[in-house]
Amino acid sequence: MAVVTPDILRQVASLARLRLEGPALAQFAAQLDEILQYVQQLQAVETSGVEPTSHVLPLSNVLRKDEPGACLSQEAVLGLAPAQQRPFVTVPKVLET
Repeated sequence: MAVVTPDILRQVASLARLRLEGPALAQFAAQLDEILQYVQQLQAVETSGVEPTSHVLPLSNVLRKDEPGACLSQEAVLGLAPAQQRPFVTVPKVLET
């Protein structure tokens, strides 16, 4: 028994301001009907003893320690900048005043 008929799909498409006509209407109605029938099968599965999960794999944050390390010198950073006005890096204006 079809859950989604072309008439129902035409009404929903109208509400969503979509233009579905002819073969596309029948094709989408059949595809949506298949999807909803599969969802009905999934709803029939007994899950009362299954603990809810947010992910199928056990995950934990893998973070490195925040340890200080070597950094670039001011001269090296200024050497990488496309424009500079010592001791600063010059960037394009982004705010109008």
